[in-house]
Amino acid sequence: MQMPEPDPAVLDRRPHIVARLQAALPGEAVIHDPHETRAYECDALTAYRCPPLAVTLPRSTEEVAAVLRICHEEGVPVVPRGAGTSLAGGAMPTADCVVLGVARLRDVLAVDLPNRCVHVQAGITNQAVTAAVEGEGFFYAPDPSSQLACAIAGNIAMNSGGAHCLKYGVTTNNLLGVTMVMMDGTVVTLGGPYHDAPGYDLLGVVCGSEGQLGVVTEAWLRVLPRPEGARPVLIGFDSSEVAGACVADIIRAGILPVAIEFMDRPCIRATEAFAGAGYPDCEALLIVEVEGAAEEIDAQLGLIRQIAMRHDPVEFRESRSEAEAARIWLGRKSAFGAMGQINDYICLDGTIPVSSLPQVLRRIAEMGRAHGLEVANVFHAGDGNMHPLILFDANKPGDLERCEALGAEILTLCVEVGGCLTGEHGVGVEKRDLMGVQFAPEDMEAQMRVKDVFDPRWLLNPAKVFPLSVSAGRRAA
Repeated sequence: MQMPEPDPAVLDRRPHIVARLQAALPGEAVIHDPHETRAYECDALTAYRCPPLAVTLPRSTEEVAAVLRICHEEGVPVVPRGAGTSLAGGAMPTADCVVLGVARLRDVLAVDLPNRCVHVQAGITNQAVTAAVEGEGFFYAPDPSSQLACAIAGNIAMNSGGAHCLKYGVTTNNLLGVTMVMMDGTVVTLGGPYHDAPGYDLLGVVCGSEGQLGVVTEAWLRVLPRPEGARPVLIGFDSSEVAGACVADIIRAGILPVAIEFMDRPCIRATEAFAGAGYPDCEALLIVEVEGAAEEIDAQLGLIRQIAMRHDPVEFRESRSEAEAARIWLGRKSAFGAMGQINDYICLDGTIPVSSLPQVLRRIAEMGRAHGLEVANVFHAGDGNMHPLILFDANKPGDLERCEALGAEILTLCVEVGGCLTGEHGVGVEKRDLMGVQFAPEDMEAQMRVKDVFDPRWLLNPAKVFPLSVSAGRRAA
């Protein structure tokens, strides 16, 4: 993967830049020792690493503005960073950049339950938002697998989803407003503690913009009353294709579960060894969860059972208690950690029409065999947001390159069947050079003109999203 050459003029002024940052921020908020900056040399896409020039950890919107103002004046690129859980290299530094971490911006600023809204600093973790309101019977709906650690700032940058996005939507559907700092230090507010803000939907432009337009420091989030009840079922199948066909039939029937999750045999095997959830011996399984009043849950699960039985399942297991429900979810929630114990892997997130699941799963298996690599599948099947995990050995020469080639073929397939390159992880550096598969040059030019407006010098999150071949001249200009 190619990264731009660092600006030698910025590197030469490193002591001066660090001194200015230290004068603007208190205490240990500036990290510049090369040994300490290595902690920020990558995010969860660990295959690529580059220590930054320096790291700043501000505690307020005003301090974020001070950092950006200095970097703008000095011509220093800035890489915003939440919790570093990005799987697409969205927070990977360059050697001449300042990493701006928002991890210390983690306060709950206001809770307004009558209007179903919370106002938080953007460094707060996803799960901490729910923790702030669950005592009153509310919750924050988006629930990415990394919700224990991931920051709201990163959720907004990547428009994250999660297992329950089928019913409740992704971040953009639960985001009411943001406070954002522009690259020159200007502070702006988009939206706020209300629905349907007047004027252009600039909030929709910012959500999913991958830190290319500004640094989000505060957010107003929609919270919802917790449902009366919820119940998952586990359905095992003899093949991934049949499991995919069952998903398509459930959606086609007009049923709206809160979640439909998919796991195949390699993932089932790994999670059983890791968590011991008691999953059946099968080629693929679905976890389907519905919610509502008891009668509503029974009616929905009755329809789902009828549909599943048409596909001759190996097992249909309905939870009857909270303990049984937790056990059904245990393996799914442990999947990524379990896979990490047995192999290096790259996790993709192409999205496809649900009706294409059977054929895409079959083609992924064929592609994996052709490249001599195993692919494990665990994903949000209800909305077609796939997460193929391509297993490889990082210590084996050539394995990473084979893995990347297979990943490119899988993502290209997703686009060919009417889907897109990314559902929730973002483009980052991982899919940057595949943007031409989905977008014509004119489409990318239109997107880059939006960045021109927000960040004319192209200093924010460099070398991400757009292929270097089409964006390289922007910063130089």
